[in-house]
Amino acid sequence: MPSRYEGLSREQLVTLVPELLLIGHLIDRAGMPFCLEAWGQDQMTQIAIEEWAGASPIYTRRMQKALKFEGDDVPTIFKGMQLDIGAPPQFMDFRYGVTDPRHGTFHLDYCGALMDVEPMGPSMVKNMCHDIEDPTFDATAVATNPKARVRPIHRPPRVPADRQPHCAWTVEIDPDSPDVEPIPALAVNARSHAAALALDDIDPAQDGLSDYSGPLVDDFDFASFSHSALVRMADEVVLQQHLLNLSFQLAVRERAAGDDRLFRRVALRQLIGHAGVAAERLHRALGLSDSPQDAARVIELHPLMNPMPYVRLGRDGESVTVSRSPAHEDGGWLPLCTPDSPDALQAIVRAVNPCLDVETSGTATDWTARVVLTDTAAPETGEVAVTKISKGAAFRFEPRRSLPIFVK
Repeated sequence: MPSRYEGLSREQLVTLVPELLLIGHLIDRAGMPFCLEAWGQDQMTQIAIEEWAGASPIYTRRMQKALKFEGDDVPTIFKGMQLDIGAPPQFMDFRYGVTDPRHGTFHLDYCGALMDVEPMGPSMVKNMCHDIEDPTFDATAVATNPKARVRPIHRPPRVPADRQPHCAWTVEIDPDSPDVEPIPALAVNARSHAAALALDDIDPAQDGLSDYSGPLVDDFDFASFSHSALVRMADEVVLQQHLLNLSFQLAVRERAAGDDRLFRRVALRQLIGHAGVAAERLHRALGLSDSPQDAARVIELHPLMNPMPYVRLGRDGESVTVSRSPAHEDGGWLPLCTPDSPDALQAIVRAVNPCLDVETSGTATDWTARVVLTDTAAPETGEVAVTKISKGAAFRFEPRRSLPIFVK
């Protein structure tokens, strides 16, 4: 199946793919404040654990297969982490070391997630860096090897307060260890259309790398990959976002305990916040104008509406048309976006230009949205403002040189 990212240049894709990784990371930032509000800190922590552990093993294996670096050793684990929305480059500045195929280390020279929660006090830091990280790091590693264990050397709360690096960890594969057991939500998510979605293979004949079968590198060099490989990465990364959101919704629905209004309120507020911040970053990264046509282009390229086989969408000028898609059948984001509930679409177009709005028509699964220019600038929604508390919303990437990491 073709991709909506196919029409972008190789240079645009080099910019876009790390943006999409960071945008995916912000799903958690968009949703957790409303989980905290609804159920308190302990349940928010459990939702975060289930959110990541119910999705990352699925999408990690997908990326391994797509870029041909499947294996069961520590370098394979680290390669998967470099292309995981849980560890967007630079914002989560992982530095890797490999002792041998079964042993390695990593540390974070900068942890944007820590910068987000450290001002909230040591209790919130412990929630993230202990309660959430322990099971979710192992869940990520288990996608490569169920006997892998990720354990801290040191981690926040930081003592002293300016300690560098922010944290450090060991990774060990112990053949005698019992397998890490997946959480029940993983099996549910694995049955989704998103988990099994078929995407086009990478064309090995194009200029640039077509896979990541070579050495592990310290900073993933997107510019070294072919146009076809970058398109596939972009599609896989937006699919990661759908899988993470499906896992988030499973956890939220369980806490809502049959209260559909509560479930929808939390799920929709997460979508609105994420949709607006993601659109703002996409708009800036691609250098688009603030016209209705370019706002419709942002909708077309937004993670909410991709990848192409998962969400059926067409664009004509300033209008986009959606039809019943596998994404509707999975639940997730798309059923929250209808003519009767245009909030997410409004957040997207107003991130491009606050004077824009959408005129919608159709049914819950088959609808058209036309972007229109109004005379009045709409205020930023509370959901977008809450998501922007994360430093990831305004984070800027810097050029870096990449070097291989060899097994000692």
